[in-house]
Amino acid sequence: MNRRDFVVSAAATLALPHLGRFARLREAEPKIRFAVKYGMVDEGATVLEKFKLVKELGFHGIEMDSPSNLDRSEVIAARDETRLTIHGVVDSVHWRKPFSHPDAEVRAEGVAALETAVRDCKAYGGTTVLVVPAVVNKDVSYAEAWERSTREIKRVLPLCEELGIRIAFENVWNGFLLSPLEAARYVDSFESSLVGWYFDVGNIVNYGWPRHWIEALGNRIFKVDVKGFSRKRRNDQGLWKGFGVEIGDEQDDGNWDEVRAALGKLGYDSWATAEVGGGGRERLADIKARMDRVLANPLSAK
Repeated sequence: MNRRDFVVSAAATLALPHLGRFARLREAEPKIRFAVKYGMVDEGATVLEKFKLVKELGFHGIEMDSPSNLDRSEVIAARDETRLTIHGVVDSVHWRKPFSHPDAEVRAEGVAALETAVRDCKAYGGTTVLVVPAVVNKDVSYAEAWERSTREIKRVLPLCEELGIRIAFENVWNGFLLSPLEAARYVDSFESSLVGWYFDVGNIVNYGWPRHWIEALGNRIFKVDVKGFSRKRRNDQGLWKGFGVEIGDEQDDGNWDEVRAALGKLGYDSWATAEVGGGGRERLADIKARMDRVLANPLSAK
């Protein structure tokens, strides 16, 4: 081996540990795609105009509601023209027609609405339907909510299987599934890869810590909703005032560095969707910038 070959070989050998470290760091980066909820887009008179605005601001996608009054063909045409991904839909009636309701007719209406949402999601090219699985209140016990909701939601799984659409349960203030271990057990009770979790960072801060939920749910997490929440504002001004903080502000207790690190450990490469008060171009641009900051999104530069 001549001197030049020796130097090159030695340099490569010394670099290998560092290259491995850099590769691991790259692997730990959550490859997250950013979206907004359709209802947040106040600017634009048509679906197409709204989609164009969202695309121009650098979002990768959007999430629709279903059932809705929108014309499905108009939505699909707007998607095709703008190439803005519709990554999923939100069940729009799960609060009004909960799967845990004592009345079987109400539950049946909820199931029918979920079936519509699954079909709309497939037509739009999405992958998930966000679902509130049950509501516990003075008329519905925890056990009843668990039993009824699992029974009713299972009715829709054959359609999900046929169309390739997944159900993602979101943590909301519904008095149900209040710990991450319980949430994981609920998901697992369906014994289906089509059932998982839609993790809302802001919603959980009121009664938990986002990192704990991410670690416990692991790859059950299909997608993530992004919003801020302040415990101080909640304590000083009232429960719902906790949401009166912008994503990533000083009083936002989302602890986004931990969220990003926990998602990175999972190899999370799905969607993060803003679920906050919307507006026009300026407001949506600010939301996008905040999402970029708290999640350091590597796709934003592309």
